[in-house]
Amino acid sequence: MIEAIIFDFGDVFINLDKQAIDTEFRKLGLTAWHEDLDALNKKYELGKIDELEFMSGFQKHLPDADLISIRSAWNSILGDFPLYRLEFLQMISSKYRLFLLSNTDHTHIEKFEHKEGQTFARDFYSCFEKVYFSYEIKLRKPEEDAFKYVINNHNLNPKKTLFIDDKKENTEVAEKLGLQVWNLEVGKEDVVDLFSKKFSF
Repeated sequence: MIEAIIFDFGDVFINLDKQAIDTEFRKLGLTAWHEDLDALNKKYELGKIDELEFMSGFQKHLPDADLISIRSAWNSILGDFPLYRLEFLQMISSKYRLFLLSNTDHTHIEKFEHKEGQTFARDFYSCFEKVYFSYEIKLRKPEEDAFKYVINNHNLNPKKTLFIDDKKENTEVAEKLGLQVWNLEVGKEDVVDLFSKKFSF
């Protein structure tokens, strides 16, 4: 029987528009995603650098773009957060121990809270026993330590814990650690379909 559920955030609750971020950065002159930008992103998601350092790192590749434009382009990936998903969470929050584990950064979370409003964000966060953002805990998926951090902090039994994420590399590591997993297919499945899946609730 599943007692606890650990959810991802992006493309599980909030929709991500990956085409938009690509389009917006191309407008600023970025023709390709460089390896050093990937490394920069990971450092920011791990809370190792602040927002100014992150945006300035981007600016090296976009000398004609100002920091505000870069920030706007970076946030363009954030789509809508359908209300029915929040209502689904609220419905199950009294029945299961719920946790959020997201690879994200301060900029995106600030934008989400501003875009959806503080009341919506507060209602969302209150559904969880604990919310874990990578930039705050200095750990990110698919590192085993990120999963162990949540499991150990709350004495979770992996066999009775379900992990839901849209990225295969994340669910593979979680499964290796003994958790039950749902690798959600974006566009084909929705988190609210959870109880139609073959898990023992």
